Amino acid sequence: MSCTVQEKLQLNIRKLNNNATTPSYATNGSAGLDLSAALDAPMEFKPFERKLVPTGIAIELPKGYEAQVRPRSGLSVKHGMTMVNCIGTVDEDYRGELCVPMINLSNETYIINNGDRIAQMIVSPVQKVDIIEVNELSETKRAEGGFGSTGK
Repeated sequence: MSCTVQEKLQLNIRKLNNNATTPSYATNGSAGLDLSAALDAPMEFKPFERKLVPTGIAIELPKGYEAQVRPRSGLSVKHGMTMVNCIGTVDEDYRGELCVPMINLSNETYIINNGDRIAQMIVSPVQKVDIIEVNELSETKRAEGGFGSTGK
């Protein structure tokens, strides 16, 4: 069996202010690029408060790709800081500033400072589909069972 090395894609980024940090991989094995806060002053999150955290960057994705913005596990586990929508999708034609919708799920105030890593971004191909309206769908053993129907 032969392995092929995947060609790297090019991701164009534009820094929108002097506080912006270029996204980067923390290690050679990292799947996601770290996104950092671009702030003029610290941003305070009271318990259960949600806000958009600016990154100070805009991106130009390759045609046929999306960026998925995901929470950082360390922030979630250690501090209760996560993303409001869990995963955010950045479409290939979006050129505005990337902002991360964050929420403090802890009972303590948390402060984000300029340059803090707040999320990670994965660039993935998008498969478009043709929509076909039908009167019936094929049958499966599971059928309409959902929300725990397959067991614990």
